[in-house]
Amino acid sequence: MSFNLEKMKKMKKLFVTIVAVTFLIGNVAAEGNKIPLIGSKAPSFTTQSTNGKLTFPDSFGKSWKILFSHPQDFTPVCTSELLELAYVHDEFEKLGVKLAVISTDDVKIHHLWKAHIEDLNYKNRGKQKVHFPILDDSKAEASKLYGMLHEPVSTNRDIRGVFIIDSNNIIRSSNFYPMEIGRNIDEIIRTVAALQTADETKVFTPANWNEGGDLLMPHFPYTSEQLVNDPEIKDKYYSVGDRLWFQKGRK
Repeated sequence: MSFNLEKMKKMKKLFVTIVAVTFLIGNVAAEGNKIPLIGSKAPSFTTQSTNGKLTFPDSFGKSWKILFSHPQDFTPVCTSELLELAYVHDEFEKLGVKLAVISTDDVKIHHLWKAHIEDLNYKNRGKQKVHFPILDDSKAEASKLYGMLHEPVSTNRDIRGVFIIDSNNIIRSSNFYPMEIGRNIDEIIRTVAALQTADETKVFTPANWNEGGDLLMPHFPYTSEQLVNDPEIKDKYYSVGDRLWFQKGRK
C-alpha cells in the first residue's frame, strides 16, 4: 500500500513538472511571436532584400512606412497584391509612404518572383516595375517580431499582415488578413490619408471617410467669443443632433 502511495506521489510530481514546462515553453514561444501594439515603437531588424541590405524601419528615414507580409512567393493572391502595389506606388509616394514587402522565402526567390511580376500585363495596365523592396525573412525572425506567424494556420508562413508606421517609427495601424483573401489596397491608402489628416488637423475622421470629406470634431467647434469676432465661422460646421459636430470638407 505504501509502495503504491509513493508511486502515485512520484507520478503526480512528474505530471506537475510536465505541465509547468509546457506552460513555460508556450509562454516563451508566445513572447517570441508577439504582435506589436498600436502606439508602440516598430521593431527593428536588418536583412537582405531585392533592393540590397537594409534595416527596417530605420533605412526609410522620416517617411511613413508600410510593412506588408505575404505567405509565399509566386502564389496567386500574393502576386495579385504586389501587382496592385506596383500600380499605385506613386499614390503612396505622394503620401510620403515607403513600402516594404516580406515573406519567409529567401532573397534569391524574391528576385525571381520580382522578375516574374514585372513581366505580367495585369488588367491590361501594361507591365509594372516593382520599386519597393521584398525582404528576406527565411529565418522568420522579423515574422516573429511582428507576430505574423499565426500557428493555428501555419508555423512557417506569414499570414497577410499590414503595419502602418509613421515618421517617428510608431505603429499607427495594424491589420491581419487570412491567406486566401487579398487585401484592399485602396482601403490601406485611405487609412494612411485618414491618419495623416487626423494628425494635421487634430480632429477625427468618421466612418467611410475619404480624402476631402467632412471631418468629425472632438468637441464643440468654436466659442461664443470666436463667433462674435468671426460670424461666418459657423458656416464651416454643421451638427447632426446635439452630439455630432462636423467640419465641412473640400468636397
